Amino acid sequence: MKLPAHVQLIDVAPRDGLQNEKQPVSAAVKIELVQRLQAAGLTEIEVTSFVSPKWVPQMADNAQVMAGIPRLPGVSLSVLTPNWQGFEAALKCQPNEIVVFGAASEAFSQKNINCSIAQSIERFAPVVQAARDAGIAVRGAMSCTVGCPYEGEVAPQRVAYLAGLMKSIGVQRVDVADTIGVGTPRKVQAALEATLQHFALDEVSGHFHDTYGQALANTLAALQMGVWNFQSSVAGLGGCPYAKGATGNVATEDVVYLLHGLGIETGIDLDLLVDAGAFISQALGRPSNSRVGAAVLSKRAA
Repeated sequence: MKLPAHVQLIDVAPRDGLQNEKQPVSAAVKIELVQRLQAAGLTEIEVTSFVSPKWVPQMADNAQVMAGIPRLPGVSLSVLTPNWQGFEAALKCQPNEIVVFGAASEAFSQKNINCSIAQSIERFAPVVQAARDAGIAVRGAMSCTVGCPYEGEVAPQRVAYLAGLMKSIGVQRVDVADTIGVGTPRKVQAALEATLQHFALDEVSGHFHDTYGQALANTLAALQMGVWNFQSSVAGLGGCPYAKGATGNVATEDVVYLLHGLGIETGIDLDLLVDAGAFISQALGRPSNSRVGAAVLSKRAA
């Protein structure tokens, strides 16, 4: 079993983790969360999204949050841009990377953004071009690559189709996301194999949700293929609003514990990471969704 020697993690808690929270989270708390993640050794953080506050009120403070984060050398801050208007607003905040998105399921695409997969990617073409011209990196988030809340199982051919469209508009790397957390190792490997028809191994990352408790198993399955880039969310923040009982993103603490146990370097300090998870969980007034976070805190208390 040849595993990568180093894994790069992108923590998506500040954006993907907090966007569906009903209670308002202050800009100061979001900024401190990002600072704590940086202090723990995260060098890629998805900070916010430039979407209309009408649709995602939690992200209305996007510019304020980006302005309040001390920029550290070697740390990349990414933001989600849903359209040209969002990109123009994001540009003023000087992100290192923008994230565009598409679904591998036609039904999901139609229900969420009222257009086909092909149309959704076509709309992003000028955004991707403008970002690249401005020297900003572009990542493509591919959702529903294993299963869809409307269509059920998603065939690997659909994933390959979406990856090809992303590649054709100039997207530099892609996330293979199990958005509703229904994937198992073989299905996740099939989705990754389909993506690798269009992107190199170094340009592909895994983004696994833990709805059915399979996220760590799926991470290991991806590692066995040589994948070395993953997204996760500190304290396991964030859920998919379309999946009943979805527990959302796999916790960064749990992924780091797994990786360190396999002898894989991450550059992340697990204790400081647990502190970051405890900080945001306390701010939200509920316990962390991270098993490792809970175990470490309980051990400290004892």
